[in-house]
Amino acid sequence: MPLIGYARVSTEDQTPLPQSQALKSAGCVEIHEEQASGGNRARPVLARVLERIGKGDTLVVVRIDRLARSLSHLLEVIERLEAKGAFFRSLTDPIDTSSPQGKFTLQILGAAAEFERALIRERTKAGLASARSKGRIGGNPGLRARDPAALRKVRLARQDGYMERLNETAQDWVPHVRRLRPDLAWEDVVRIVNGPLPHERQWTQSRLLRAVNAYVRDGFLPETVLGRAGRRDTDDRLPAIVAGIKGANPEITLQEICNRLEKMRERTPRGRTSWQPSSVKMLLERAERLGLLG
Repeated sequence: MPLIGYARVSTEDQTPLPQSQALKSAGCVEIHEEQASGGNRARPVLARVLERIGKGDTLVVVRIDRLARSLSHLLEVIERLEAKGAFFRSLTDPIDTSSPQGKFTLQILGAAAEFERALIRERTKAGLASARSKGRIGGNPGLRARDPAALRKVRLARQDGYMERLNETAQDWVPHVRRLRPDLAWEDVVRIVNGPLPHERQWTQSRLLRAVNAYVRDGFLPETVLGRAGRRDTDDRLPAIVAGIKGANPEITLQEICNRLEKMRERTPRGRTSWQPSSVKMLLERAERLGLLG
């Protein structure tokens, strides 16, 4: 079971060397280094590691804060790993999800996070009830008066909050959209994006389109991704989908592509629901002839 190391530093003045050495001593067969803020969830190196990690692999960090700066982000990453049959280990913290003790620690962390959220909700409700009993009305006076400046401020704040939430999931969909659009229709792009994601994090076509429009508006994606998908021969559709899956992870195996297609409920060229590596290989060869593999 390969150990995959991840080392992160926040600034260029710092060096990941001590982390990499500790990960190497722990037996990591490959180590990925990244310079990025811990508060930024959309880290390209981490996104590639999470995309490529396979069943039985273990993601290893020196300390939890090298991976995540919040409990919610840590639990989100571990949930993605568990969905792929992979594990997580921190060398200096008592977390190793491949062991019963590590899973127990993780359950305690999850319960603590939920307890904290419940306390915040209760304190908020109590504060609002107390204010109402004293005759104070909550909310923004400018909004109650429909003041244009106040309305604009709230609208911008909502947009900022929406973009922040999008940035947390950008690694799930931005690479696919950038690579597949407008060559593939949106319904096929959505299915490819959702392939490796757990059910609760999957996208609808309307939500994805809204996210893409927001990223295009702010210059994070080119306008060309919103172009109309050209007509594609029926025989070329499957090679394009397989090429899209392969392009997202060049190291993916034929069997893993089979699993992805079955999860997408994509039928074989002969109309079957069960895929074989030989069929995927044939489609990849056709995709290469069509120039779909970069």
